[in-house]
Amino acid sequence: MNSINIYYQKSTGLFASLKSNVIIKKIFNYMKKDKSFEIIKYNKICQERLNLSINDYKEYSQFYTLIEIELKLVDNKYSKFINIPDKEKEYYHIYFDNSNEEIKRNYLNENEKVKTINLIIDYSIKSLKKLFDNCKCINSITFKKFYRININDMSDMFCGCSSLKEIIFSKFKTDNANNMMGMFYECSSLKKLNLSNFNTNNTTNMSHMFGECSSLKELNISNFNTNKVTNMYGMFRRCSSLKELNLSNFNTNNVTNMFNMFRGCSSLEKLNLSNFTTNNITDMSYMFYKCSSLKELNLSNFNTDKVTNMNEMFNGCLSLKELNLSNFNFNKLTKMREMFRGCSSLKELNLPNFDAYNINNMRSMFAECSDELKKKIIEKIKSIKEQKEIFN
Repeated sequence: MNSINIYYQKSTGLFASLKSNVIIKKIFNYMKKDKSFEIIKYNKICQERLNLSINDYKEYSQFYTLIEIELKLVDNKYSKFINIPDKEKEYYHIYFDNSNEEIKRNYLNENEKVKTINLIIDYSIKSLKKLFDNCKCINSITFKKFYRININDMSDMFCGCSSLKEIIFSKFKTDNANNMMGMFYECSSLKKLNLSNFNTNNTTNMSHMFGECSSLKELNISNFNTNKVTNMYGMFRRCSSLKELNLSNFNTNNVTNMFNMFRGCSSLEKLNLSNFTTNNITDMSYMFYKCSSLKELNLSNFNTDKVTNMNEMFNGCLSLKELNLSNFNFNKLTKMREMFRGCSSLKELNLPNFDAYNINNMRSMFAECSDELKKKIIEKIKSIKEQKEIFN
């Protein structure tokens, strides 16, 4: 019988050339009992030598191993498949579906043809932050078992998984997750996401959550509870393939930042924000930047009493024909640079009366707008000393 190497991280120990399954199993059970290992990685050869299957291990450790994830890798693209921060190294167990002689820490050798990985996470892990951060080799992720509800941080969990085409969340718990910042950021191959089972009752941060998901065409977040969310900065930034977005259930009472929120959503043709409350928003800059397909936008419910920055808010909204901002309060506003730049179809713009001298920066506010609109603006805003500034 061939010898087998067992690697584990906390100790530098190496059990090599062991002929007896009994000896190996005793060592393995001792390691489990003592919890002296942090990450244990083994393949089918190792499992066969130990006469131990994944199910056997789960049965043995059912009281502290309650999350199981299956990963499928991209063919001929092997690199990091899991990211474990230094302070969260303990008790991750990784199973491989192929017969490989050696698995390096967090990496696969180029000549190894592993297609499926099972990852089991113990109860001691409360944060899944950056778990798959920048893991470009993963094609599919399935949450097979997820009984834990004490996970509190899911920020950047799938960030940078640029090859990821599928995530199956049917058995996924988010009950106590308070941070979802950048959770799917730069998942540029994802075409659809069904998050209908997500519980966001305790989530406070959704900034950049779907940012740079450029292939995303279907996004189901109609069930989201955003009562506690304070930050939506860049939440849908550059979701350039999204044509529809149902935000009818969004509560934005506590949100203070919507900077970049819909920036670059160039396929969105309509956006219903009638339920949005913006009483606490201070920054709306770049909010609808380059939403070039947006044909209408009703912001009659927007409260801008606390807003100080509207730089480039509607810049590049090429399809907007009219915009009524008569309810906007500009008393605290200091920045309006390029606010309507490139709104070439805009013919009707209803602005409130405001004292332009309170605004520090209005440069190029109406640059690349139609002559028809510029004439109306000149008549409307007579207090500006240098009108060239706002048109160039």
